[in-house]
Amino acid sequence: MYTYSDFDRAFINARNAQFRAQVERRIDGSLTEDEFRPLRLMNGLYLQLHAYMLRVAIPYGTLSSDQMRGLAFIAEKFDKGYGHFTTRQNIQYNWPKLKDVPDILDELAKVQLHAIQTSGNTIRNVTADHFAGASADELEDPRPYAELIRQWSTDHPEFQFLGRKFKIAVSGSPTDRAVTKAHDIGLRMVKNDAGDVGFEVIVGGGLGRTPMEGKVIREFLPKGDLLPYLESVVAVYNLLGRRDNKYKARIKITVHENGLDKYRELVEAEFPHRRAAFNGIDQELLDQIRPQFKSPYFTTAPKAEFEKAYAKDPVFRSFVDTNTATHRNDDYAIVTISIKKHGATPGDATAEQMRVMADLAEEFGHNELRISHEQNVVLPHVHKAHLPAIFARLQQADLATANVGLASDIIACPGMDYCALATARSIPVAQELAERFDALKLEHEVGELKIKISGCINACGHHHVGHIGILGLDRAGVENYQVTLGGDGSENFAIGERAGPGFSYAEIVPAIERVIKAYLEEREDDAETFIETYRRVGMAPFKAALYPDADKGRKHAA
Repeated sequence: MYTYSDFDRAFINARNAQFRAQVERRIDGSLTEDEFRPLRLMNGLYLQLHAYMLRVAIPYGTLSSDQMRGLAFIAEKFDKGYGHFTTRQNIQYNWPKLKDVPDILDELAKVQLHAIQTSGNTIRNVTADHFAGASADELEDPRPYAELIRQWSTDHPEFQFLGRKFKIAVSGSPTDRAVTKAHDIGLRMVKNDAGDVGFEVIVGGGLGRTPMEGKVIREFLPKGDLLPYLESVVAVYNLLGRRDNKYKARIKITVHENGLDKYRELVEAEFPHRRAAFNGIDQELLDQIRPQFKSPYFTTAPKAEFEKAYAKDPVFRSFVDTNTATHRNDDYAIVTISIKKHGATPGDATAEQMRVMADLAEEFGHNELRISHEQNVVLPHVHKAHLPAIFARLQQADLATANVGLASDIIACPGMDYCALATARSIPVAQELAERFDALKLEHEVGELKIKISGCINACGHHHVGHIGILGLDRAGVENYQVTLGGDGSENFAIGERAGPGFSYAEIVPAIERVIKAYLEEREDDAETFIETYRRVGMAPFKAALYPDADKGRKHAA
């Protein structure tokens, strides 16, 4: 795990001192809100519906136990006792007082965290596969490269005032757990014919009001060329991208309007100059970063108690089957802790829950936690011998819900409960859906199902890539929820297809229930997942289930 250098500490302390002075000037009236706005956004501070909101970067989703405890302390002392983990592996505090924000930033600095570039038209927090360094299918841990990108992009003088925000995601596995094709730049580690590991470079992906799948601009980029090539891609966008219309200013529009071939030609022309300018400095920096991500020392321990508990305790067995993934060491497992108990707010964790997870990581997990873009918390390195003890502690903390990847493991943005941009509520819909699935006891029968909810067209809930996506809109002052089907954020990337007219708040949960029941009727066998069934049979049977009255009307007219 990366540890701050003297330069890092000095940089953060200077930025925090600068912002403290800016906050004091805002409070005493020397700065108007309009003058203060760009300054606060550079430090991750938003003004939302009811209060300021501070967004803290969790680089590539990796936390130590001390960092998690630091986040818990801030939630308890400066907020309302909880934080909200987001789809960009950040944490948001929804209720800080402006006068307290400089103190919060100083507390973050004590545990080597910050809020720089979590907002604004710049390169945002770099995200990564939440199983990085642990997954059995990984080619190489991508986090050293994510850290390299973080250091390169932080306060980069050329890219602090881009046309729009810019997001980068990195994955080291054939299985894409980082949604790389929905990013401005997606990086997937691949092997070439010679067996060398490099990057497939994807550009122009994005969701929002104009969802687009990213396009491959380079099928294989040698690892040593990563930063100069990224710099070339962003430099071309910075010059070529539109600034006359913020809705058309993202790189996805730039690539679409100019064509991938032209964009690639411009990048390849820029690349040699950028590579020469780096002159190997980036590789020297990478050599300093890489040792900090070495694998933990994997221990050996008898697994008899685990095997006994797995055989005899069906509740524990359900947790293991649902909430663990295959580790590259056969004696270990990757444990995902769901913070989405049925009826809970997706992504919210209390200070006490954060401390419990920090303690478990310190005692059983090599002092490491991950935040997933799916708004859960991961212990990436857990010996199977410790799983019964971890499960027992999670039960005590009300964190043992076995629903990871199931229907109630819903991604949802804060929606109209918090966000000034939202046009509909997201959280109550997610809560009611989860409670309905729990009441029906269908989740495990249904199996893998990705439901994602956004409260506005900006798509912070990734609804476009949900197997079932829900988009909340305002229709003449009334909440209206559109349904999309067939989306997929994995390596089989797909943007969901809109099913038809939207539903009222009261209608949306029954509508989704009808979709799931239609799936159970249509699937070939218990092994066929929702997305597999949808791809086989198409929209028609699901549309018929969503709009049964329309079908009756057609029959009556005939």
